[in-house]
Amino acid sequence: MSARMVGWAINRAPAGVPAHRVINSNGLLTGKHHFDQPDTMQKKLEAEGIRVEKDQVKDLKKILWDPSSLT
Repeated sequence: MSARMVGWAINRAPAGVPAHRVINSNGLLTGKHHFDQPDTMQKKLEAEGIRVEKDQVKDLKKILWDPSSLT
């Protein structure tokens, strides 16, 4: 259910929202098909210094944002 909510929010978000940062819980680039080119998502992540190999973010635990940390 949460994945659908994220998809709904990103789909209706204004231009400029960094949707390339939305990956699944395993670090897979599951949303890459929503970009103009299949490698756009990876290129944007790599431009931010994030390593991606075979459509998966490496060292995910180091960069993962945990929303529960806000409490």
